[in-house]
Amino acid sequence: MADCSDPQIDEAYQDVRSDKSETNWLLLDYESDRSDTLKLTSTGSGGLEELRDRLDESKASFAYVRVQYANDKESKREKFIFVVWIGPGCKVMRRAKISVHSADVKSALRAYSIEVAAREKDDLKEDPIIVRLRKAGGASYDGV
Repeated sequence: MADCSDPQIDEAYQDVRSDKSETNWLLLDYESDRSDTLKLTSTGSGGLEELRDRLDESKASFAYVRVQYANDKESKREKFIFVVWIGPGCKVMRRAKISVHSADVKSALRAYSIEVAAREKDDLKEDPIIVRLRKAGGASYDGV
């Protein structure tokens, strides 16, 4: 089981979800290679691009991101995504635990539209994620 009980995690989650906050992502990492305790590593307001820069290719991490996109000139939508990052250099035993730990993290980062499994940083490019969010949202005005 992954330990997500650090109150900073919930504070950051509420901050990302808040319309009044500029913060639009949070990143959780394990305290150490042998630990199953997650800690808040960082937050930011630079979206997926900034988050990609913070990912460590030797680690497995979890992220929660608010993504804003427009359906047309008049409307904007905000949706949330849950990211499971397994860097290419992540150790085998950590990789093996990720699927079990994901369920625990999802109970802390509850509300999201889609889950994104990222193995390389290009998996977190904004355009393909927005296409997936539009499909998941149901109301698509541009034929996606």
